[in-house]
Amino acid sequence: MENLYDVIIIGGGPAGLTAGIYLSRSKIKTLLINEGIIGGQMSLTHEIANYPGIESISGYKLSVNMQKQAESFGCEIISNVKITGYNLKKDIKLITINGKGDYKSKAVIIASGGKSQELDVPGEKDFAGRGVSYCATCDGDFFQDKEIIVVGGGNSALEEAVALTQYASKVTVVHEFDYFQAHKYAVEQVTNHPKIDFILNSTVSGFYGSQSLEKVTVKNLKTGEETDKKIDGVFIFIGYVPQTEPFRKIVKLNKRNEIIVDDKMMTDISGVFAAGDCIAKRYRQITTAVSDGTKAALNAIEFIN
Repeated sequence: MENLYDVIIIGGGPAGLTAGIYLSRSKIKTLLINEGIIGGQMSLTHEIANYPGIESISGYKLSVNMQKQAESFGCEIISNVKITGYNLKKDIKLITINGKGDYKSKAVIIASGGKSQELDVPGEKDFAGRGVSYCATCDGDFFQDKEIIVVGGGNSALEEAVALTQYASKVTVVHEFDYFQAHKYAVEQVTNHPKIDFILNSTVSGFYGSQSLEKVTVKNLKTGEETDKKIDGVFIFIGYVPQTEPFRKIVKLNKRNEIIVDDKMMTDISGVFAAGDCIAKRYRQITTAVSDGTKAALNAIEFIN
């Protein structure tokens, strides 16, 4: 059959790339389809310092390394395309790519990952890319010697706040609580940094400007008081939401729209597996995504055999 593979992987983040490495190295005919950039959220991370065996590496570089490794074993990768259709319930799964036609496989691994969660307040979408960003690696150098805000209080927010100090003259962390949901080392880094200030028990409730962002409204969540603050840029790191929209009528999801899998990483459809940030789980790290991708690949091999 034309365009028939053993396994098709949906998504090119760490889970999908790891699955591609394991499958291809096992001589399983594998196609990885990625709608965005290779690496997913990993590629947007300024610095990764907790990946075992690697002292420090940029997310982009680690993404490139994983892609090259998968391709070296024979994994085919198609990126920056739009998937327009899924038919996953039959024995031979079918995926349709806009402008490229149908691709078929005996098994599918969904590794569609997550996307940055938005504040969903007035002006946020209007100034996206014009002062509002969700990626320090992508946009940090646009704010050389300027004042910026980082919204969030988890590990990502605090780590990226420190990373952004190499560009910005001042970084103000705005967080909805009076404590941080981050590891001790991350908290110590930001609290001891001379370029970083804090506005706690608060959130950004509006974005304003003309051609680009000029000011925001900061709302105190305890008193309700709102204060306008002139600012050059805002980076938002308040978590991720699973990218499972195309699968909501196909596989079983939980209330948070995360894909439910069993201990073999299989969904409620035979031959359809899922891995990474799109599945229901507690921890979302590169290492946990890599683990998910490994298990999904090994179980997909067993399923095919």
